[in-house]
Amino acid sequence: MKKILALLLALCMVFALAACGSSPAPAATPAPAADPAPADAPAGDAGFGPKDGGSKLTFTTGGEAGTYFAFGGVLSQKVSEVTSTKVTAITSGGSKANIEALEMGDAQLGFSQSDVMSYGYTGARLFEESGAVTNFSTVAALYMEQVQIVTLNPDIKSVADLAGKSVSIGAAGSGVYFNAIDILGAYGLSEDDIKPTYQSFADSAESLQDGNIDAAFIVAGAPTTAVTSLATTNDVYLVSLDDEHINALIASSPYYSKNIIPAAAYGTDEDVTTVAVGAVVIAADDVSDADVYNFLYGVFENLDNLAHDKAKELSLDFAASVTDVPYHPGAVQYFADKGITVPGK
Repeated sequence: MKKILALLLALCMVFALAACGSSPAPAATPAPAADPAPADAPAGDAGFGPKDGGSKLTFTTGGEAGTYFAFGGVLSQKVSEVTSTKVTAITSGGSKANIEALEMGDAQLGFSQSDVMSYGYTGARLFEESGAVTNFSTVAALYMEQVQIVTLNPDIKSVADLAGKSVSIGAAGSGVYFNAIDILGAYGLSEDDIKPTYQSFADSAESLQDGNIDAAFIVAGAPTTAVTSLATTNDVYLVSLDDEHINALIASSPYYSKNIIPAAAYGTDEDVTTVAVGAVVIAADDVSDADVYNFLYGVFENLDNLAHDKAKELSLDFAASVTDVPYHPGAVQYFADKGITVPGK
């Protein structure tokens, strides 16, 4: 009985307190949420992400039948999608023309062979008459460009076999031209020992198709559109270089490196041994740091989403490997954020 009375008394006290109408304690105000990191920012890079660029940049590439134009279009589209920097890729006359476009202010970004870039910066070879161009910087090395000696004649098996033949050696004064001269020279040949023509990749492929030339030098990342198109209707052969002559060439011209073109590139019977130079993106010095940073961010933070075979060859280590021409400050900042030091202006 005493327990029942105690329980009733406790209930009465509860109802009495509820009747007092006291207000509940106010809920704690939540702290402001931190700004979320960009969805595509890599884990662990606190504060890492696209910058406030916002510029519209013209990116000069190469001819429509080359790797520069096709890959440049893919890179430009991705950078424009994921950053505030908008990039438009256009066709051009290739490496030398791209450097000149940066010098004149007609473009802000461009592709260049690593050897031609060095010639431009130091005023050598292609730039001996016009003089050095120094108002541009490195953005990134992307992939290797193989020197491809293409023929439809299975009897042309060596560079030495080009003697007396009609050979396209690239546009006069182009990077391809000097690559051809270097390789012919390594085998004891000169321009006078062949019947030279000076043609673009597309024109060279057409001339091979029509039987107007015996072989063509094409310097681009394999597979190259001009050669793959030719291979759809013809048995295409690529001339290999031997180690003895490759070593001699690299000793005299260290910007070359030994490279293998896999048989699968064009359906050849076996892999082809050759030399290669780097394909490098360069920028005018007056492009903002933010826009150059965004270009690198758009490319290297989206490698799995670049719809081109060359994307598989991209790496930060290779991108940061250029030593002949200093890197743009925006590139220096991007690589620093990735823990890599590059020489800058």
